[in-house]
Amino acid sequence: MDEKTLMTQVENRMKKVIEAYKKDLASMRAGRATPALLERVMVDYYGVPTPINQVASIGVAPPRTLVIQPWDKNLMGNIEKAIQKSDLGAMPVSDGTVIRVTIPPLSGDRRQELIKSLKKDAEAQKVHIRNIRRSAIDEIRQAEKDKEISEDQSRRMQEKVQKLTDEYIKIVDEMTSAKEAEVMEV
Repeated sequence: MDEKTLMTQVENRMKKVIEAYKKDLASMRAGRATPALLERVMVDYYGVPTPINQVASIGVAPPRTLVIQPWDKNLMGNIEKAIQKSDLGAMPVSDGTVIRVTIPPLSGDRRQELIKSLKKDAEAQKVHIRNIRRSAIDEIRQAEKDKEISEDQSRRMQEKVQKLTDEYIKIVDEMTSAKEAEVMEV
């Protein structure tokens, strides 16, 4: 068992968890408008569900308005329907060339719901990271059992895996705190 290879694999898997969480946080609605809010919204593009950002350009008109300009004008109605069906809680308004979506301010109850959901998501990410740690440590223990590595090497590698785990859990906590502050911002 090669220590460097194992540590690289563990770190890469943990990085993927962080990247996925970053995407989830970007698409979570806070008080301000951002094109990432529409990433999960799918439009019926001639019978094929397609992300809005693949059929239109999305811009932001400060402070809380998204401006969507479809490349194919025939999609205006489909885009409006998709936004209405989404969980954004905003109504699209079309002027024939662009669609404007004003993001309403969050109510206190909605903020609390978002924070509850955010904490649940953060815990799920931590569980993913801990599962990566567990499988790596199982692998290390098996290598020790099979006499591929010594007891000292095993202990050292387990400590490194734990250190990586702690680092990535701290990153999840920091990202969650930042998003929580953004959601609570009035």
